[in-house]
Amino acid sequence: MENLREKLEQREHKYLSPFATKVTETKGRKEHEIKDDIRTDFQLDCDRILHSKAFRRLKHKTQVFLSPYNDHFRTRLTHTLEVSQIARTLSRALDLNEDLTEAIALGHDLGHTPFGHCGEGVLNEIVKGGFHHNLQSVRVVEFLENLNLCKETIDGIRTHSWGYKPLTPEAKVVQLADKIAYINHDIEDSIRAGIIAESDLPKDCIKYFSSNPPARLNKMINEIIKNSIGKEEISMSEEGWAYTTKLRTWMFDNIYIDSPAKLEEGKAKHVIKELYYLYFNMIKDICPEDKAQRAVVDYISGMTDRYAIERFKRYFIPEGFKNNSSDEFLFRLANMPDE
Repeated sequence: MENLREKLEQREHKYLSPFATKVTETKGRKEHEIKDDIRTDFQLDCDRILHSKAFRRLKHKTQVFLSPYNDHFRTRLTHTLEVSQIARTLSRALDLNEDLTEAIALGHDLGHTPFGHCGEGVLNEIVKGGFHHNLQSVRVVEFLENLNLCKETIDGIRTHSWGYKPLTPEAKVVQLADKIAYINHDIEDSIRAGIIAESDLPKDCIKYFSSNPPARLNKMINEIIKNSIGKEEISMSEEGWAYTTKLRTWMFDNIYIDSPAKLEEGKAKHVIKELYYLYFNMIKDICPEDKAQRAVVDYISGMTDRYAIERFKRYFIPEGFKNNSSDEFLFRLANMPDE
């Protein structure tokens, strides 16, 4: 008797685009597994990522604003969820494999450092061979948590950063969705923080995409859909991509570099750097240098903002002397005779 997974697999062949990645054609996992009766392999990948420890830690990792106290600012977790939503919308509209798209989107930032790209930059400077969060995300799923994901999911996680060439259309969708998500939500957060106003954005970009945030996001998504339906290549229109790139460049000049959002980055860099050398010196005599470096990078990149700060305080900030005083005096007061 046919099980639910097999029905879902047949449905993909019936309804998905000829360019979509069918789960029955997957290149498989590193370690062979017995097929699930209910979920396809790509659905299993989604669930494994969603239930991983690295995914839970994203809720306390910086997107743009370091360790924000305001609950309305994005974190790395909410960024990931917005990327997933945009990517699934695109895949559904283009008849691509939505399960594979979601798995890639959920896993794309698992290897991100505390303090966002600031932390990534520090490790990239001091670590032999550099540090890139997309490659660290692959290390998280392949080694640190050993999720045994499908090769297509791992490729999408690796290639979500710009400059990499995805092997599947679903991975290309996530690559674009990542850019669309952070451009739009970082503008919204920066306006909320009072760093910029909507009227500060490049006038031609506002005219093309709209001054209304939901309309701007919708326009970018529709640009990709209209330009990619029935095609193997997934892309935005040439004009739309030019304005998107201009808007992204403007954000680097006005938000991501030397803006009030970055005032605390010097301190954050100091935290990462000091922790790196502290931990490296702790273990350099008990294992080879390359292994010590790898272990420290894995440990620090997995930290949340607040855990990194707590560890820094633990090792570098002196605490006042504590004696072992008790509350005995309270009881003495209670037992004193009345005046």
